[in-house]
Amino acid sequence: MAKKYIYDYPRPALTADIAVLRLDKVPEILLIQRRDPPFSQMWALPGGFMEEEETLEEAARRELLEETGIKAGELIRFDSYDKPGRDPRGRTITQVFVMIWKAEMGVPKANSDASSLQWFDLTELPRLAFDHEFILADVIRMIREGE
Repeated sequence: MAKKYIYDYPRPALTADIAVLRLDKVPEILLIQRRDPPFSQMWALPGGFMEEEETLEEAARRELLEETGIKAGELIRFDSYDKPGRDPRGRTITQVFVMIWKAEMGVPKANSDASSLQWFDLTELPRLAFDHEFILADVIRMIREGE
């Protein structure tokens, strides 16, 4: 029988998002187009909710594989984002990872809850779901500053 927990106060959910970079002539980022609400058909970083038995890195690896078919290489823990209201489904905190894509990881293909995916030049990003525009601004700043 599954354990049930009852608390007198709300509990935030945890997610893992992955900024997958392709460093070619110009740096590009892999975005998925969301199939399901919220933000259906909008572009977003691959990612999703952590399952109870996973670490955040395991969740990131699973979500990346499920949504893009890419088997993650080295994941660099980037930053966490916890602003209330960042997800309309409820209080959600995300850990963002950065990864450099390499050809041996596989050609990305939209799977799971991604209706499509595309590489975008970091200077020509579409409108993004959740707070991913803010997250990508931080990733771009890190690239420019060489941190």
